Amino acid sequence: MTLDQTDGDGPRHFTDVDGLTADELSAVLDRAAAVKAGDEDAGTALERQTLGMLFEKPSTRTRVSFETGMTQLGGHAIFLGPDDVGLGGREPTRDIARVLSRYVDCVMVRLFDHEDLLTVAAHSDVPVVNGLTDDAHPCQTLADLLTIRERFGGFDGVSVAWVGDGNNVAQSFVLGCALAGLDLTVATPDGYGLDETVVERAADLGDAPTIVDDPADAVADADVVYTDVWVSMGEEDQREAKLTAFEGFQLNESLLAGTDAAVMHCLPAHRGEEITDAVLESDRAMVWDQAENRLHAQKGLLLELLA
Repeated sequence: MTLDQTDGDGPRHFTDVDGLTADELSAVLDRAAAVKAGDEDAGTALERQTLGMLFEKPSTRTRVSFETGMTQLGGHAIFLGPDDVGLGGREPTRDIARVLSRYVDCVMVRLFDHEDLLTVAAHSDVPVVNGLTDDAHPCQTLADLLTIRERFGGFDGVSVAWVGDGNNVAQSFVLGCALAGLDLTVATPDGYGLDETVVERAADLGDAPTIVDDPADAVADADVVYTDVWVSMGEEDQREAKLTAFEGFQLNESLLAGTDAAVMHCLPAHRGEEITDAVLESDRAMVWDQAENRLHAQKGLLLELLA
């Protein structure tokens, strides 16, 4: 398994989904599914190994799933918040990476600036995992793909729609769908679309998403419809402008009428904005399986990186 590497001899990093090949993605998902089902006994696989978790952004799912995952694999996790480290403040980011990688077996980072992640990876002697940056959320995509595969028994013939902001979650999901061979349609408001380089990367993987303007067109033939918050952490000053721009993009019963589509959301949800309470609490929602699968997908990734 190659994953991302700073050079041919360096540690294996996971900075975004397209750091994997299609076969490597399958291997991670297979491993996650086997551990989840109890078909693989991995309770001591990472015994005496430590995951250092470096956080700038608050988190529920990322912290708890990684920390619990390491415990269940026989290892240990250490949380380092902004008050513990102060990335790039008290000392340069590259120095923090060098020191941490002398102490721990893997570093997971949840940061704002994607360039800071790449700096950590470039100066770390151990694998670095992207727990989220403003550009990408690849661990979420692993959980998303695991959830879709569970529900439909694979990816063949499954059509997926993304409705909403072309944010970090969307961008990693686009790459994951291309790698998995999922048919994806994306509907975003004008000015809030995907980064063109992400669309080009998806095309290089074999299948760029279909881009439409109308959410109704995106969901019409979809088996799964996915959305995320319109106002992400750090964008609070854009709130009013975004709520106006995203009018008509809400996942509600009207938009989904006439479809059997399941619904995904990476959480936390702003109920009444990008999704209604009725849809989130309906039988359509795969949201809670999706959230649980953060744990299992990350265990599969950690095992492939470290076991």
